[in-house]
Amino acid sequence: MKDVGIVDRNLSKDQIHYQNIQEITASYSSGEQTASTITEHFLKRIEVLDPTYLSYATVMGNEALKQAEILSEEWSRNHIRGPLHGIPIAVKDLCYTKGIRTMGGTAVLEENIPNHDATVVSKLRSFGAVILGKLNLTEGAMGGYNPRRAVPKNPWDIKKWTGSSSSGSGVSTAAGLCTGSLGSDTGGSIRFPSAACGLVGIKPTYGRVSRYGVLDLGQTLDHVGPMTRDVRDAALILQALSGFDVNDLTTLPVVPPHFEDIEKTDLNGVIIGYSEVYSEEGVDKEVVKAVHDAADILRYHGATIKNIDLEGIDAFLPAWKTICTAEAFNAHSEFFPERSEEYGLWFRGWLQHGTSVSAQDYIDASRERELCNGRIREAFNGITAMLSPTVIKPPHDVDDSISYGPMDDRRGTSFQRFTVPFDYNGYPTVSVPAGLNDDALPLSIQISGHPLSEELLCRIARTYEKSINLIDFHPFE
Repeated sequence: MKDVGIVDRNLSKDQIHYQNIQEITASYSSGEQTASTITEHFLKRIEVLDPTYLSYATVMGNEALKQAEILSEEWSRNHIRGPLHGIPIAVKDLCYTKGIRTMGGTAVLEENIPNHDATVVSKLRSFGAVILGKLNLTEGAMGGYNPRRAVPKNPWDIKKWTGSSSSGSGVSTAAGLCTGSLGSDTGGSIRFPSAACGLVGIKPTYGRVSRYGVLDLGQTLDHVGPMTRDVRDAALILQALSGFDVNDLTTLPVVPPHFEDIEKTDLNGVIIGYSEVYSEEGVDKEVVKAVHDAADILRYHGATIKNIDLEGIDAFLPAWKTICTAEAFNAHSEFFPERSEEYGLWFRGWLQHGTSVSAQDYIDASRERELCNGRIREAFNGITAMLSPTVIKPPHDVDDSISYGPMDDRRGTSFQRFTVPFDYNGYPTVSVPAGLNDDALPLSIQISGHPLSEELLCRIARTYEKSINLIDFHPFE
């Protein structure tokens, strides 16, 4: 099986919205484009397409153009801020942006105008990114939408699920309405939309990326990370986001990851765990085949595939709902229940459930979480990383009546089998597109690893990505 890169894709000039970071940067070096012309292109595309796909909560057009003008002038003086210089990025509307409202998908925060940027936004700016705007999401970053907020539409099929809660991040990135985006993940909310929209998503090690200035859902579970159309782009954005933050003492005092070896495809010495029951029981057959094919590819490149035992993990998943509803109720205690009628049906039910969680319930659920962590820790003994699906099936049918409707029963079930355990323990994961199923919907695999192993995980993911060679993998021009 031959490695084929995805750098020289010969995209036409009117397809610059699908170019990766390297390609956009090369266009700046050649003088073909500037940060201003690229930003104008993206803003025009958003104006034309987003009324259909509804990914943006707030387009920061004037701010983005002013920022791009400064970055264009800096580039002309060879003053390059970093690898994201002039790269158009959008952020989930949980992330504070100075002077721009941050609503978190709610109605109660419609007038919330921060006086400072979230740390992740500050870091993006310092590395030269152009912030195009704020992206729609499920209310409070959970499962349903507030009736005052739009429901993003999957560009692969508008009748299919976009993933929750970083739905706007998934849609905007897949549709070429930004080069990359930020999502957050409490029970799967980077990985679900990445899988549903055919993207790369990194849920970093807990503490790798600051949550300062990011609205909480569940403080002990929340992660912030990048969503992109290729592994290298996600790695570059993660590098920019990472690092200790004095404003968030849950961040880790370690150096940011570096990805100089990301193109090395020699996986000799890498031991990848695979659990047949965990990865296949109740999982769509096309998803299972994609994971088997991934194992064959990684084996071809020298990795050893080792059977591991993760049977019984599903028994620990219901505790997630107890922990998350209690922590969400705490996060929204300023508004709920006093302003409960302003919440949508779904999130209102979630918060109401949180009010009923007793101290004993939370302690019991926390014990289940730690038992799950121990089970995975045991399985990870002797392996370098683990291969699994990202989700149990391709995107399912959905419509606005469901999105705006009452709370469903999927949270804390096998639906989250491959996501919740790694929010419980904070281990890093990388989700990667695995092509399309017979219905032309995205498939996805997940590579999980030990804490702070993002460099290796991205190298494994990049090796797989190059091997399947998904050139121009996007839903439309």
